[in-house]
Amino acid sequence: MSSSTLFSLTLCFLVLFNCCFAQIEQVTSRHDQQQARRRSFQQSECQLQRINALEPARRIKSEAGVTEIWDENDEQFQCAGVAVIRHTIQQRGLLLPAYSNAPKLVYVEQGRGIQGAVFPGCPETFQSSGQFSRDQSQSSEDQHQKVRQVREGDVVALPSGVADWFYNDGDSPLVLVQLLDTSNPANQLDQDFRNFFLAGNPQRELQSQRSSYQRDQFEGQRGRQDEGESRRHQQDRHRNVFGGFDEKILAEAFNIDTRLARSMRNEKDNRGIIVRAEHELQVVSPHQSREEEREIEYRGGRGGGFNGIEETFCTARLKHNINDPERADFFNPRAGRLTTVNSLNLPILRSVQLSVERGVLYPNAMMSPHWNMNAHSIIYITRGNGRIQIVGDNGQTIFDGEVREGQVVTAPQSFAVVKKAGSQGFEWVSFKTNDNAQVSELAGRVSTIRGLPVEVVANSFQISREDARRLKNNREEVSVFSPSQSGRSDEIA
Repeated sequence: MSSSTLFSLTLCFLVLFNCCFAQIEQVTSRHDQQQARRRSFQQSECQLQRINALEPARRIKSEAGVTEIWDENDEQFQCAGVAVIRHTIQQRGLLLPAYSNAPKLVYVEQGRGIQGAVFPGCPETFQSSGQFSRDQSQSSEDQHQKVRQVREGDVVALPSGVADWFYNDGDSPLVLVQLLDTSNPANQLDQDFRNFFLAGNPQRELQSQRSSYQRDQFEGQRGRQDEGESRRHQQDRHRNVFGGFDEKILAEAFNIDTRLARSMRNEKDNRGIIVRAEHELQVVSPHQSREEEREIEYRGGRGGGFNGIEETFCTARLKHNINDPERADFFNPRAGRLTTVNSLNLPILRSVQLSVERGVLYPNAMMSPHWNMNAHSIIYITRGNGRIQIVGDNGQTIFDGEVREGQVVTAPQSFAVVKKAGSQGFEWVSFKTNDNAQVSELAGRVSTIRGLPVEVVANSFQISREDARRLKNNREEVSVFSPSQSGRSDEIA
């Protein structure tokens, strides 16, 4: 009897184990197939012959600001699998709450303001004191999730599906540059970026036009026959997510009357996605000094890892200032500086799988020729002018031109790139599609050429050993180079 029972238990265990293993294998296989499809898509999109420095292709006005979107159908953005958007928010302007299907990084190019992000399941830790009504049934106090003060130079990381908003409480325009990583594994939809607004009546042009562009390319003549119908639809507006629900369902879900539920749909709201607050926005927000902010960021970035106590999902630090010269990773008093924000000093980037580099070059200085080992680099010019060259795997120059403030150019993974400042100096922010992006330099003290034996250099370039030593050792600087005498004749005016 006992042996029979033992045999039955063993058989049940084996069946259960095999079923669980099969489920795990199925999930793993599905994930691997999905990743393979994404890699295959990106590889087919990265056959670049020539790219251009781009400016915004669409400009959408709202009541209290402007939204500009770069052409997501351009081949360099298709290769990197990203979209780039810039919001300019006027004083007392509110960028309406919304969430996206892709993780994003936001760089505060100008101004200051307030930013909020709502993480599902997290408590409302910010509370204001209020007074109860006469029947003691309702209080005028407010409770909400954490809000943050943002200022010029801040980088804000937001996972996909997290609703966020921005408000300009400063005296000058608040300019936000956003990169959405639509090829990120967190995006289970297609390559379109999709903004799901929780309020307002957003314009149709705010959504990705990539699928419609590809559809028009595929349909050809048929698309031209329906041109009148398409033009009529383009004048329509998208609705917020509540606009698609029945108002009675909304009333029941929120325990409100149908009149208030109807207001949530915002069907007659023509203010756009950046609206002007009637009065100065009143939210609960402790004001920190710069010293306190630096100390918090230092403690949050020290050690570079999670320990399960200092930072949880609900208390994750979402921003890090990249403009502070004291935080530079590389600094040359005659050339400039480089500063990086990655998952080591902003741990939330580990889940977002993105990072940022800020570069400042003094007039006529140069950044070492290099390649990005494990990431695409989407370069947004923030100030000045300069020259960028990008070279592909066959030695073909896919970009060689002068760039200026407000333009974007992409350096694909492994493509060699060099930046040289003009007479005004040159500053940029590079969004990178890896949370710990790595660079390999071609020139300078820590370069690949410096690491090769003299004999290898001499035979590779068919030069003398003396020339090989000069090639290896003549540039002692790291990453950012001061202007050399030999390059003075090539300075950019």
